[in-house]
Amino acid sequence: MGFFTSLDIGASGLTAQRLRMDTISQNIANINTTRTKDGSPYRRREVIFEERTGEDSFSSILSNASSNLTDGQGVRVSKIIEDPTDFKKVYDPGHPDADKDGYVSMPNVDIVTEMVNMISATRSYEANVTSINATKSMALKALEIGK
Repeated sequence: MGFFTSLDIGASGLTAQRLRMDTISQNIANINTTRTKDGSPYRRREVIFEERTGEDSFSSILSNASSNLTDGQGVRVSKIIEDPTDFKKVYDPGHPDADKDGYVSMPNVDIVTEMVNMISATRSYEANVTSINATKSMALKALEIGK
C-alpha cells in the first residue's frame, strides 16, 4: 500500500461520511414534514456503505501494472434506503393532514437517533482527516530524509 492509496482510502471515507451527514441533516430538517409529493409523510433515509474495490481508485490508475495492491480500497455509498418503520401517530384534529379520527401520521424520524448518528458520522469524518494528515506527515518526513 502506497501513499496515494492511503490518501485515496481516506478521501473515500470523507466523501462517504459527508453524504451520511447530509442525509442525517435532511432527516432532521424534515422531522415535521407530514406531506411529500406522494402525499405521505416524510420517510427517514439511511446511507448504506460497502467496501470499495481497487478497480476505480486513484492509486490503481497510477500503478495499474502493479499487482500487489490490497483488495480493499476504501468505502463507497452503495445506496440510500428509506426506513420502513411505521409512522408515528399524533392526535391533532385541527391539522390539515389529520385522518377522520384526528390523528396525523408524522415522519418516522427520531431526533435522538439522528443526533447520535450525526455524532458518529462526525467522529468518523475526523478519523479520516487524521488518517490523511498522518499520511501527509509521513510523506513529508520521507522527503526530509533525502536532504
